[in-house]
Amino acid sequence: MRTASDSSGRTASMFRTVPRTGVIYVMAEASKQGFHYGHPDWCNLGQGAPETGELPGSAPRLTTIGLDTESAEYAPVPGLADLREAVAELYNHRYRRGMASRYTAENVAIASGGRAGLTRLATALGRVNLGHVLPDYTAYEELLEVFRAFVPIPIVAHEREGFRLSPEALREAIVGSGLGAILLSNPCNPTGRLIAGEDLRRWVTTAGKLGCALIIDEFYAHYVYGPPSLRHAGELPHSISAAAWVEDVDRDPVVIVDGLTKNWRYPGLRLSWTVGPKSVIERVSSAGSFLDGGAPHCIQRAALPLLEPSLADQEAAAIQRAFTIKRDLMLERLGGMGIRVAGAEDGGPEGAFYCFADLRQLPESLSNGMLFFRAALEQQVICVPGVFFDVDPGKRRDHIASRMAGFVRLSFGPDRPQVERALDRLAALVASAS
Repeated sequence: MRTASDSSGRTASMFRTVPRTGVIYVMAEASKQGFHYGHPDWCNLGQGAPETGELPGSAPRLTTIGLDTESAEYAPVPGLADLREAVAELYNHRYRRGMASRYTAENVAIASGGRAGLTRLATALGRVNLGHVLPDYTAYEELLEVFRAFVPIPIVAHEREGFRLSPEALREAIVGSGLGAILLSNPCNPTGRLIAGEDLRRWVTTAGKLGCALIIDEFYAHYVYGPPSLRHAGELPHSISAAAWVEDVDRDPVVIVDGLTKNWRYPGLRLSWTVGPKSVIERVSSAGSFLDGGAPHCIQRAALPLLEPSLADQEAAAIQRAFTIKRDLMLERLGGMGIRVAGAEDGGPEGAFYCFADLRQLPESLSNGMLFFRAALEQQVICVPGVFFDVDPGKRRDHIASRMAGFVRLSFGPDRPQVERALDRLAALVASAS
C-alpha cells in the first residue's frame, strides 16, 4: 500500500532540484534569523537593490500606476509601441547624435524585468559557444545551465589585472574558444569594474569583426563614478553604453539589456528592455510569446514619462552624486578595517554600487567569505559570499577551490544611515576577532 510520503517522494523525483541564486540563498538564510524587509534592526548590504526614495535633485518619483479598461488588456508581447519608441529615442539622444544609423521601435523589446529579458535571449541563442566573464552576476549560473543549445565557456578576469578584461584578452578568448556570443555585466556586478571609452569601442569593434555577439547587461549604467579629476570637473557622462560605439544598429552584433530596476531605482516594477538588431528583437519577442507573454500593460504606460531624456539624465546625475558619497564612505571605512576592495588602488569600483571586499588579510575566523557572511548575520548585517560570483553552470569546476572564496560583496545600495550602521557593526566584528 502506497503511503502519502511515498506519493510525495515519487512526485518530487519527477522534478529536478533548482538551486537558489546566491542573493536568494543569503536572503533565505537571513530570514531564518529573523530578517524581513523593512525590519529596523537589520542592515541589508546583500540584495542588489538601490534605495528607492527621493534623492537630492532626483527626478520626481512615480507614486501611482493607473488602471483603466485599455490597460487591463494584454499588451503586445514585444511591448507597447510608444514605450519601445521612447526607449529607442533615449538611446539615440544619449549615444547616437549625428550618427546615420539610429534605433527605432523595431530595435527594442520590452520584458518583465532583467531576468525575463535575459531568459528570452538565452532561449533565442543558437548552437554556439557562449563566453561568460568570471566573476559576474550570480543569476547567470542557472541561466547558463538550463538552456542546452549553447555551451557556456568561462573567461577569467584575473585579480592581478584588477579584474579587468582588456580588448586583447577579449580577442584571445573569442578566437581561442570559438565564441559565438559573450554575456557580461557592465559595470560589473560584483567588482564595479567598468568598460568605457576607447576600451568599450575596441570591444564592440573586435566582436563585430570576429562575428561574436556581445550581450551586455547595462543595468548599472547610471552608476558611473569615474576618477576624482573627472568628477570634480563636472565632466562625468550621465551614463555609459555600448550603443555609443555601434556603427550600424541592425548589422553590428551588440545586444543591450537594461531597465527600471537599478538605473531608475524601481526594482518592484520589474520592467526591462532589450535593444539590438531588428533580427534579434524579432527572435526574443517570439521567445517571449511562450516564455512570459509580455510585460504588464499598466506598468509600461506608467514608465513612459520616466524615459523622457531630460528626466532620465536628471535621475542619473542625482544617482551619481548620492552614490559617490556612499561609495567613498565604504571604501574609507573598509580600508580602516584592513579590508582591501578589488580595484581600489586604481580608482575602482568605477561603477555599480558594490565593493568586492578582499577578506584574506583578516583573522582566520573572518578570512573566508562564507565565514564572514555567517558572522555578519549574527550582527544583523547581510552580505554575499564571493563564491557565488564564480559562475559555474553545471558545477563543472566544483572539484577546484574557488578563487573567490576570500571575498564578499558589500552593497552601498541602501540609504546612507543603513550603510553607516552596517559598517559600524562590521568594524566591531573585525575588531573583536583581532
